[in-house]
Amino acid sequence: MKKVIHSSHSSDKKLSGAQVEEVSKTLLRVRDEVSKVFFGHGDTVDSLLRALLCDGHVLIEGVPGIAKTLLIKSLAHVSGCSSKRIQFTVDLLPTDIVGLTTYEPRHGFKVAKGPIFAQFIIADEINRSPPKTQSALIEAMQEKQVTIGNHTYPLPSPFFVMANQNPLEHEGVYSLPEAQLDRFLFKVLLGYPDEAHEEKIMEDNVTFKKFESLSLKPVISPEKILQMQKITHQIYLDPKIKKYIVSLVSRTRKKDFHHGQYIQLGASPRATIALYIGAKAEALLKGRNYVIPQDVKAVAYDSLRHRLILSYRARAEGVTVDAIIHDLLNTIETP
Repeated sequence: MKKVIHSSHSSDKKLSGAQVEEVSKTLLRVRDEVSKVFFGHGDTVDSLLRALLCDGHVLIEGVPGIAKTLLIKSLAHVSGCSSKRIQFTVDLLPTDIVGLTTYEPRHGFKVAKGPIFAQFIIADEINRSPPKTQSALIEAMQEKQVTIGNHTYPLPSPFFVMANQNPLEHEGVYSLPEAQLDRFLFKVLLGYPDEAHEEKIMEDNVTFKKFESLSLKPVISPEKILQMQKITHQIYLDPKIKKYIVSLVSRTRKKDFHHGQYIQLGASPRATIALYIGAKAEALLKGRNYVIPQDVKAVAYDSLRHRLILSYRARAEGVTVDAIIHDLLNTIETP
C-alpha cells in the first residue's frame, strides 16, 4: 500500500498531531466506558463513534435481544448529552415525535414540543411504525429542524439519531422509505456475540438492573463533540483517494463488474459524501491526520449497504449486499 503524502495541503497545517492524538485518546476512553456494559462488539461501537464525528445518523439492524438499545443508550450517557427514547409502534403518530400546537383555555395556543427535541434520539424498533410516521424524522435528520404548525424550530446541537430495527423477515415490520434510509450516514449490522462474551453477558447481565446502577460516567460533552466534528473535517484526504471514492460509487451505477448484475439501482451522491467524511473519521479514530485507502474500505460496508437497491434476482439467488460490496472493493484498483 502506498503511503499518502499529506504535508502539502493547506488545511492540514492547522491540524497538529497533538490535536489528533488528544481526540483519538478521548474516543478510546468513550469506547472503554461503553464496553463496561456492551461486550464483544467493538467494531460496532467504532461505527457509532465515526458517525458522531461525522455529524451523521446511524441505523443499526439486528435480531431482538442483542442489546441494540443498551448500546445506543450507553453511548448517549457517556457522551454527556441529553437523550430521549422513542419507542416506535404501529399506532405512533408523527405528532408524537415532533410535537403539536395545542389550545389551552385562558392561555391560548401553545406549542408542545415532542421528544425529538434532544441531542441524542434513540429511535427504538423504527420499522415497527408505518412510513407516514417514519417520515416525521426526515426533516429533523437532514435539516436539524422540525416544523410544527406554521413555525420551524431548530433542534439542539449536536443532534444525533441512532435508530435500530429488526430484520425485515420478521413479521409486523415496515420497510423504511428510501428517502429516509439515504439520510442515515451508516447502516450497521449487529450479530450475535461469541461464546466467550455471551458468558460474560450471562454473568453481568443488565436485565435485572436499572440503567442508573451501571455507573457509566460522561467522558465528553456536547461542546467537545462539536470540536471533534470540526477537527474531523480538517483531516487531509489526497486527490487520488477522492478519485478512488468516486470510482467506487460510480461503479455501482455502471454495474460493470461481476456482482453488478445484481444491483437494480446504484448508490446516490450521499454515498460519496459518506465515504469521504467517514474515511476522515476512521483516520482520526486511528490517530492519523490523513486518510489512507484502508480507511475508505473500513467504512465502505456501513456507507453503501443501505444505498444499493438489489434486484429480484439477487434475492432469489441469495446474494447479499455485503457480498456485492466485497466484490466491488476487489474490483477497483487501490491507489
